[in-house]
Amino acid sequence: MSDTPVLHVPARDIPVPGHLSLEARAWLSMPLGIGSTYPALGDAEGWRQYVASGDAMIMQMFLHHKPPVPCASRALNEGAARGYEIIPEGVLAGDRRVYLDIHGGALIMGGGEVCKAMATASACRLGARVVAVDYRMPPDHPYPAGLDDCLAFYKALLRDHAPSEIIVGGGSAGANLAGALLLRARDEGLPLPAAAVLISPEADLTESGDSFATNAGIDGMGSLMQANLLYAAGAPLDHPYVSPLFGDFGKGFAPTLVTAGTRDLFLSNAARLHRALRNAGIAAELHVQEAATHGAFAGAPEDAELDREVRQFCEAKWGGS
Repeated sequence: MSDTPVLHVPARDIPVPGHLSLEARAWLSMPLGIGSTYPALGDAEGWRQYVASGDAMIMQMFLHHKPPVPCASRALNEGAARGYEIIPEGVLAGDRRVYLDIHGGALIMGGGEVCKAMATASACRLGARVVAVDYRMPPDHPYPAGLDDCLAFYKALLRDHAPSEIIVGGGSAGANLAGALLLRARDEGLPLPAAAVLISPEADLTESGDSFATNAGIDGMGSLMQANLLYAAGAPLDHPYVSPLFGDFGKGFAPTLVTAGTRDLFLSNAARLHRALRNAGIAAELHVQEAATHGAFAGAPEDAELDREVRQFCEAKWGGS
């Protein structure tokens, strides 16, 4: 029996705030499909089917949203690593800015055409060239394969760019890998980029933060622990390259923007990561959106507010170069 103290609270209804947009209120009023029934850790084929089903659902969302501006794209190879370059219309040929985009998807989904679609959305939001890492994932390629791929693409960018021209970012699982990438690059003696953008970061695979309990049943996303264990493949979940929250930021890190929502299951990840960065003397911003769940509001007007903050942050960091 655990000695951990607990606070018992009564079951209650949680109203959707009336000050939100109609679209955001509709999103928060949808029935919650919390959690997933995961395959057994050793069932590789079951995981492949699970990932394929998840990717198909994600892709359907992108098929309904045409990019606001035309984008040129091409596939990239960097050794065993694969990726995409996305350039939105209007970006000048001499524009040296580049955003290394690392996709989300619980560290198991989001590859291939989904990665390309996510990167296109990022390029349109930022109005800048994006290089996206289509990193390898479980069940066939657990940690550290995906992180190796991210590092390979970062090294490739460093061959052609000053570090001040590069920003590294990602959402959810992509933010995990973005944070781990900076820690590993630093430890290997590589220069750090101009900045990092960590959107609702899956920074703690141990799921030890307060919001994993307080926002359970409020955010439609449940625990990802089974996927976390599949990804880590026996590596300690609290290793800094697996859970960057536990990194030693006193050794250096890039200026960082961190985001979350008040209903976000990963709110504690963002809050704790922000404090860890600030306590180490790293310039860090934290933006918490009212009532946002993990993934924010699925296209409601409130999402544009966060997009604007991210773009302004990136433009300022690139401008500082």
